[in-house]
Amino acid sequence: MQIFGLDIGGSGIKGAPVDLDKGDLAQERLKVLTPHPATPDAVADGVREVVEHFGWTGPVGLTFPGVVTGGSTIRTAANVDKSWIDTDARALFGERLGGLPVTVVNDADAAGVAEMAFGAGRGRRGTVILLTFGTGIGSAVFVDGVLVPNTELGHLELNGHDAEKRASSKAKDDHELTWEHWARRVQKYLEHVEMLFSPELFIIGGGVSRKSEKFLHFIEGIKAEIVPAQLQNNAGIVGAAMRAAKG
Repeated sequence: MQIFGLDIGGSGIKGAPVDLDKGDLAQERLKVLTPHPATPDAVADGVREVVEHFGWTGPVGLTFPGVVTGGSTIRTAANVDKSWIDTDARALFGERLGGLPVTVVNDADAAGVAEMAFGAGRGRRGTVILLTFGTGIGSAVFVDGVLVPNTELGHLELNGHDAEKRASSKAKDDHELTWEHWARRVQKYLEHVEMLFSPELFIIGGGVSRKSEKFLHFIEGIKAEIVPAQLQNNAGIVGAAMRAAKG
């Protein structure tokens, strides 16, 4: 069974048909740059470009980098234009895609659902936290496999700042940090999250998961197991398709 999954991020909009039996992309994904400013209309145009590239005519699952309530209403927009707040995303994307059935879910929640089903969290009980490091920091918290949605732990305070302003991969690039220096910031962030939630497992996702060998060994003193996401930066696409399959 195939469903289209699409992941909207602060820097890119990427999507592909997903094989839900394998939990993997059925075709090579297409990525277009996220427009700036990332207004609803501009992002919807990018979404349409990706979906039309594949000639897709079935259900579409989409992620959004912010809180999504009721499967449609956008409540936060930290890394896209503020005009997203209170937007009915399902209606917007459905209209732009010519009436295709659309499902919308928080981006990190989608990545977490995929990792719990097909990746590093498969079969794990207790408290598992996936953290995506990209333009911001997204989070997905699971207790015995059940998602606690829209946790947005990237906005915890760290040294007087939003954590994602200090420890996202964008912060690494913006401040030209070495992998070791950045890893120390990530370590401080993980210490704070661990103090609050005492997870058994941290899964590190986002684009940096492809480069885990460059920084994970610098992170010390965390009691929880720390592993990279197995689906890497495709986890959001897969998770979006999984949610769309449920309707």
